[in-house]
Amino acid sequence: MVSKAVAKYVHALHLKKYRSRHEAFLVEGGKSVRELLSSGILTERLIATPEFAEKIAAELPAGLPLDLVSEGELTRLSSLSTNNTALAIARLPAETALHPVANQLLLALDDVRDPGNVGTLIRLADWYGLAGVVCSDTCADPWAPKTVVATMGSFTRVPVWQRNLPEWLATLPAGLPVYGADLHGDNVHRLTLQPTGVLIMGSESHGLTPPVEACLTQRLHIPGRGQAESLNVAVSAAILLDNFYRNEQ
Repeated sequence: MVSKAVAKYVHALHLKKYRSRHEAFLVEGGKSVRELLSSGILTERLIATPEFAEKIAAELPAGLPLDLVSEGELTRLSSLSTNNTALAIARLPAETALHPVANQLLLALDDVRDPGNVGTLIRLADWYGLAGVVCSDTCADPWAPKTVVATMGSFTRVPVWQRNLPEWLATLPAGLPVYGADLHGDNVHRLTLQPTGVLIMGSESHGLTPPVEACLTQRLHIPGRGQAESLNVAVSAAILLDNFYRNEQ
């Protein structure tokens, strides 16, 4: 059983203002916890079932505070509907420098508010080896528990920055391509794209915000054949990213 103080701390970290105040976040589920333990991100505390703790005993850093709890108690602390493995408290990683350069592709998210989508987009960035993900200050928090779970461990490998997107885009080097998904853009299947610059994905319901849209150098469209009104933002990003890399050997 965890102490009342630890339980209070865990519950506080479900909220962004306390994650910012304590510079810490939650990692839930066995796979994500194991990814955390093998990464360079500092783990403050591990809360786990005895069975899971025994299974990963060789992976635990010396001196790491460990609380053994029942599945019921773990689930009550977690945002997951059921958690039968572990939950960890980790330090927010120090932000690295954000300097877009040629021959690197960054993914930028404009007002993507669903944490599951943000997490999946971070996972996509990991799959394609992107330089990182830049989130607008109106996006879902990349360190929210639901976002971290949706990354499936990619939060340990993908640099993430939060910026005022229009202001940041205005600082990019001249000539660096800025792509955006747009229903009236160029048919992406007819283009030969190079993985350099910034690809911006907007809100599924509203698209890109006008100040961000004004910064685009090229608009990309995914042609459809059926009657669906739109694609999920993460699905759209996957299709577009695959077109950036389809000609690579």
